[in-house]
This record gives sequence, C-alpha cells and structure tokens, in this order.
Amino acid sequence: MLRVTPVTGGVQFPVRLQPRASASGVVGIHGDALKVRVTAPPVDNAANEMLVKVLAGTFGVPAKAITIISGATSRTKVVRLDGVTEANVRRIVAALTE
Repeated sequence: MLRVTPVTGGVQFPVRLQPRASASGVVGIHGDALKVRVTAPPVDNAANEMLVKVLAGTFGVPAKAITIISGATSRTKVVRLDGVTEANVRRIVAALTE
C-alpha cells in the first residue's frame, strides 16, 4: 500500500522511478512507493524533470507544485505535492492501478 504522509499544504510519498522505459506513466505500487516509468535517461536531471511532468499530469497540479524532497540521484525518491489531499492521491492511484 502506498505510504502517503499529509504535510502542511499537501502530501508527500515515496516514488520508485524507472528511467529509460519504453513509455512514461504511473504503473502501480512498488512496496510502499508509487512506481513511475519515464522514457528519459537518468542524466542531467532529465529523468527527474520528466517525473515531475508525469506526476503533474497524473494529479492535476502544476509542475511548480511538485518538489523532490530526497533521492534526487536515486531511483527511490520522496516527492511532495502541494494542493493535493491524501484522499485525492489514494483515489487517483486506485483508479490507475485497478
């Protein structure tokens, strides 16, 4: 189950990123993290930038509302989304992973 932590103004949760995938998007849950694939390579921050775009599109927030809190150079990251509730995250993830 995805570990979503409410914080002031939004939520944060772990993400397991798979760079250099054949297609970009949210693909499920990996342990307690959201698994996201991106086509960008893990070079010059390209995979992180694409991760932010995928999350922005998935959760309907602007890219500036998303911050990578930790793990910028790792496949396992913690991201913060401002303007989103825990209930919204769980509803969207449930719809995507059914």
